[in-house]
Amino acid sequence: MMKKLFPVLLLLIGSSIQVLSQESSVYLKGGLNLANVSINGNGDVDQANTLPSFQVGLQGDLPVTSFLSIQPGLFFTGKGVKAQSGQPGQNGYFRAVTNPFYMELPVNIVFKAPLNKTSRFFAGAGPYVAMGIAGKRKLDYQVIGIAYSRTDKINFSNDDPTTSGEEGAGYGILKRFDYGLNGTVGFEGNNTVFSVNYGLGLAKLQSGTNSNGDNNDKHRVFSVTVGFKL
Repeated sequence: MMKKLFPVLLLLIGSSIQVLSQESSVYLKGGLNLANVSINGNGDVDQANTLPSFQVGLQGDLPVTSFLSIQPGLFFTGKGVKAQSGQPGQNGYFRAVTNPFYMELPVNIVFKAPLNKTSRFFAGAGPYVAMGIAGKRKLDYQVIGIAYSRTDKINFSNDDPTTSGEEGAGYGILKRFDYGLNGTVGFEGNNTVFSVNYGLGLAKLQSGTNSNGDNNDKHRVFSVTVGFKL
């Protein structure tokens, strides 16, 4: 019996792979990020600290059924936060902008519902992992009537994710690796896609800190993106 079923199974698997490769799509996507960082143990943010940034990259769409897809992606994405106390020209004025950039790999499971013959609504969620690769930190402040300004390159820890400790941790250094959860909703046509997304970071930014203690000091990113099928 198994000898008869084996060729049939091979044929079914081969056919499935062929159909998947024919129906799979790749999109070039980009858009606006509104980045922030949580400020307390409950994960809340101060909207006044929102930092505009951007993202650009590729997203795949791998249909599992007519209404379910797996969507992996690879994006260059900006995160961070800004903080300000006082106003320019006042003694004690302080403004800091931290804008790190990551290579981010999300994998979402997306459910789709047809709206008409050419468009569909979709909603989904999934995890992401990201690695910090660049970024700048800008500081403006005023002391005794004298204004100061400086811009520094962001330093990331030289962490090896396969070890239990964090190598290269130190004051003012960001963790190299970020991870968290995504949520996405939007509309897609035959060749375009529009989405609204939210990234909920689960790793603390500051190196040497315990990410499991509370939800303070973690990335929060709201984004709006547009994509075009390649």
